[in-house]
Amino acid sequence: MNIAMWSGPRNLSSAMMYAFDQRADCAVIDEPFYGPYLRMTGLTHPMADEIMASRPEDAETVQDQLRGPAPGGKAHFYQKQMCQHMIPGMPRDFMADCVNVFLIRHPARVASSFLKGYPETVATDLGYDLQAELFDEVKAMGQEPVVIDSADIREDPEGMLRALCEAIGIPFDPAMLSWPSGPKGCDGVWAPHWYKSLHASTGFAGAEGPLPEVTGRVGELVEETMPYYQRLASRTLARV
Repeated sequence: MNIAMWSGPRNLSSAMMYAFDQRADCAVIDEPFYGPYLRMTGLTHPMADEIMASRPEDAETVQDQLRGPAPGGKAHFYQKQMCQHMIPGMPRDFMADCVNVFLIRHPARVASSFLKGYPETVATDLGYDLQAELFDEVKAMGQEPVVIDSADIREDPEGMLRALCEAIGIPFDPAMLSWPSGPKGCDGVWAPHWYKSLHASTGFAGAEGPLPEVTGRVGELVEETMPYYQRLASRTLARV
């Protein structure tokens, strides 16, 4: 089974990748379209040269890889996908060969966190518009995609991972609930910049507190992205 997990930044996506990486039956890939995305946009992301060198394939070659079979002869192929990478020109046909899951997080939390490091952030950097577009595209393919909220996972990791596994048709594995600290073999080359705090972890962080206040630029970003979030939030998976 190919499992495409669609997320935006600051949204538990790397922790979810680590959870699936702990499964003996699962191969994992980290942001496979990052290299093609940087070449297509010319954006100067941190470690851009290293990222493009580590992901030298063109987008169509990436798509062919994502169709499987899973590396290492594993039963499942977990693909950590970032919605903001799926700009016009990125192939999407492979989604029909995947079980597609949409990982969401409240825009107030994402915008507040992202703006601290990137004050020039615009709404499209957060990926909500493309997440909703991809959701619609998957439905048009005849699938009923799964939606899961990162806040629910942090509140009850085992209950929500059990629900997720049931929804996509694989058995729950308790190994998903923890991982060793430090870098992982599945990490993209960008991990030293983005995953420092995650490398100190050995499992999912605890439940989140109240939503942050949104004013100024954060408030503007929340207003722009909230309609997309709310569309998917109305369909979130319940714990078992």
